[in-house]
Amino acid sequence: MKVTYTLNDENELVIDYEATSDKTTPINLSQHSYFNLAGEGTSDILNHEIMLNADRFTPVDNNLIPTGELRAVKGTPLDFTTSTKIGARIDDNYDQLVLGHGYDHNFVINRQGDGMALAARVYEPTSGRVLEVSTTQPGVQFYTGNFLDGTVTGKQGHVYKRRYAFCLETQHFPDSPNHPEFPSTILKPGETFQSKTVFKFSTR
Repeated sequence: MKVTYTLNDENELVIDYEATSDKTTPINLSQHSYFNLAGEGTSDILNHEIMLNADRFTPVDNNLIPTGELRAVKGTPLDFTTSTKIGARIDDNYDQLVLGHGYDHNFVINRQGDGMALAARVYEPTSGRVLEVSTTQPGVQFYTGNFLDGTVTGKQGHVYKRRYAFCLETQHFPDSPNHPEFPSTILKPGETFQSKTVFKFSTR
């Protein structure tokens, strides 16, 4: 497999994945970059406003493994189809938030056909920074740093506390080999797996 990172003049970080195999194998490549648009280690991310281009998500069980259901976000605290503060509903008494200690869920990206599709847009009002995530993948895992506990020291000696960062991990749905109704992650000999994710930065 090969992963290529490109930083271009459009303020985009482009990640290209490519893989082949000599035997039939499941493959699901992603990344786990943490973001805080207010500045790393400065505050939590609950005031960030996020839009997820997803009408459905994959609910999880007690082990945070998808059950196989594709659940509508409408009427739940996981509805980010319009821009909403991350912290607005994160502590609601909703089974999926209780299980994940916050958001740690795969969202089914709304798309029409193959190719690039917008997965998410995040805005941080104090800095004016905007992050847009586009991908060829079918899903994006939204994680709100629920298990950061202050034991990780990052750049410039800043300590990363609970919910001090978020992740947007483009991917196939977790546990896909055990759920035939999910998009297939099987790569066969002679085939080439390719995917692209773009993190685009701007200000408002």
